[in-house]
Amino acid sequence: MKFLVTGGAGFIGSNYMHYVTSKYPEDYFVCLDALTYAGNYNNIKDLEDKDNYKFVKGDITDKDFVDELFEQEKFDVVINFAAESHVDNSIKNPRLFLMTNIIGTQTLMDASRKYGIKRYHQVSTDEVYGDLPLDRPDLLFTETTPLHTSSPYSSSKASADLLVMAYHRTYGLPVTISRCSNNYGPYQFPEKLIPVVISKALNNEKIPVYGKGENVRDWIHVIDHNIGVDLIVRNGKVGEVYNLGGHSERTNLEVVKTILNQLGKSEDLIEYVTDRPGHDLRYAIDSTKVERELGWNRTYTFETGIKETIDWYVNNTDWIENIKSGEYKKAYKGD
Repeated sequence: MKFLVTGGAGFIGSNYMHYVTSKYPEDYFVCLDALTYAGNYNNIKDLEDKDNYKFVKGDITDKDFVDELFEQEKFDVVINFAAESHVDNSIKNPRLFLMTNIIGTQTLMDASRKYGIKRYHQVSTDEVYGDLPLDRPDLLFTETTPLHTSSPYSSSKASADLLVMAYHRTYGLPVTISRCSNNYGPYQFPEKLIPVVISKALNNEKIPVYGKGENVRDWIHVIDHNIGVDLIVRNGKVGEVYNLGGHSERTNLEVVKTILNQLGKSEDLIEYVTDRPGHDLRYAIDSTKVERELGWNRTYTFETGIKETIDWYVNNTDWIENIKSGEYKKAYKGD
């Protein structure tokens, strides 16, 4: 089968590309990425020599470009990782998120309909469900939890999900959706919590923590997430949504302290800052459906995963410095 993987130079997408190109040598994978600020060609550079892989630079909102690519490549499956995803940025510039996350999704699905794609998979987020109260640990997001968004980012992802299901119902497009909890692991752009904390701690810089650091997130290792996506794409039921959760709830402050402790850094580096507008209190996912129907499970505990992740960043400080300096933008030589 031939796969189109959009957003394949980003954090989750690049980890997916490494996973599937090795696991499925008989399949062919085209990685499409616009290489905007969070798309880093260095994440996938070492895939260049693989026989079942190629990279294409392009924008999923460009209808003519997308149509031409589908016409040339004759894809069987589309997996859409491409998204603007940083909540703070969505608050500053909502339009960019609406264009990529909604119009980009529509453009891909129109091409998928036109060229007879066998499966279109939308990679979504638990943020579409809104948040849960801190004092109700018994409550979890299920696939039937109503959508209740808090930021332009989560609203754009929820809109895309609704559009995906509408294309299934209206046009019969064979779709699936996965909604995951907070990812962590290698190649995560250093604007998100874990790489920010590691980078700043290594340089003995102050680490900003929103509010009192009490907001709770459910953490999943990016490899476990991608194993789940792969299972859903290949074995999931058309028209269904599947939740992928880490079963590893931690407050933001706990995460920060865990990293500082492993790095042998003082908690005096923590600096509490004004909370984010509309900051969700707690995310927690119930993954029973995908576990029961597809046999998915996690291979990482948070303890083993975070240790491995910290070690990766410590051993790849040049990767972070390359981003800080802007040099990473020069990694792709195709233009």
